[in-house]
This record gives sequence, structure tokens and C-alpha cells, in this order.
Amino acid sequence: MKIGCLFGSFDPPHLGHVLLARYVKEHCGLDQVWLVVTPQNPFKQHRQLSPEKHRLAMTHLAVQGLEGISASGLELDLPQPNYTVDTLAFMRERWPQHQFSLIIGSDNLATLHQWKDASLMLEKTPVHVYPRPGLEEHLAQADLLYHPSVSVLPDAPQTPVSSTGIRVRLRSWKPVDGLLDPKVLAYIRQNGLYAD
Repeated sequence: MKIGCLFGSFDPPHLGHVLLARYVKEHCGLDQVWLVVTPQNPFKQHRQLSPEKHRLAMTHLAVQGLEGISASGLELDLPQPNYTVDTLAFMRERWPQHQFSLIIGSDNLATLHQWKDASLMLEKTPVHVYPRPGLEEHLAQADLLYHPSVSVLPDAPQTPVSSTGIRVRLRSWKPVDGLLDPKVLAYIRQNGLYAD
């Protein structure tokens, strides 16, 4: 089975994540897309995250009922700090029958050469790149843009929504209609997340 992995803090998961997962599954010949909840991005150690159990629960709710799209907490149980190359190696060992690929934004492509063992990772892992604001600048900065494992998806959906923006809106009690699955919003309210 071909499985695309979209890693993220998903704090909270929003409809842009789901739209992207559905697009990549359909256009990249994938059987499944996993939204992999990460404990802490090594490049974002300064950011305070919501508890892992809440982020994983919200991600399960965000993809509930979507065929071929699921949430995974596998990285939460791995030793930290988490590096994508190590997680993918664990996944290949745990599920040797599957072929895993990586789904990243163009902003991450611009810094991919700085990731731990990036060259080794690209030897074994196809990378699907979706556009983020500043796409042209990202591509110009990307040392690995022309690596044979990297494919850019210029027509993938770009959504103006971000988890950061949603947290700001929720803290100031602004509407988030059309940004979050209603089940995710209900979970946030029930658990008092993103309240000052």
C-alpha cells in the first residue's frame, strides 16, 4: 500500500489539512494519507503546544468517516527529539509491506537540506510538496528542488487558514465557521482549549 504522511502539531487540525490530504491522496496515486501528530517540531522548541492527547483526539475527529485518511499518534510514542528521517525508518521497519512518502509545504522544502540526514531520507522517501504562501520564494531557496524524489504540486489547494490564526480567533471569540470541523470545534469548547 502507498501511504502519504502529513506530519504536524495539528493544534488544532483544520479543514485546510483535510482538503490537502484528500487532494494528495487523489492526485499522487496514494492508497492512504496519515495525519501524523508530532510531539514537538525540533525547529519550533519555543512553542507551547496543547497536550498530545487533545491534539490526537481532535485529529481523529477531523478525519472521522473519510475513506483512506486517518490520524496517527505513532510518533508520540517514539524517543524525542523526533526527526522525520528516524520516524520514517521506524515506519518502514514496522510496516515493511507499505511504501511511505512525505507530504510537506513549500516553506519546508526551502529548509529541507537542514533536516537531519535529508539526503538519506530522500534516497528512500518520495516527497510531495504543496504550495504555501511565498511559493516562488520557497522554490528559489530550495537546494533540493530538483532532487528526483521531490515532486511539487502547484495546483494543490492553498487555504488562507492556519492553526495559529485559528487559535488567535478562538482566544478572542471570533467566528471560525468554515475553518474547523464542527466536531473539532465542539471538542475544543468542551475541553476549554485555546482559552486565555
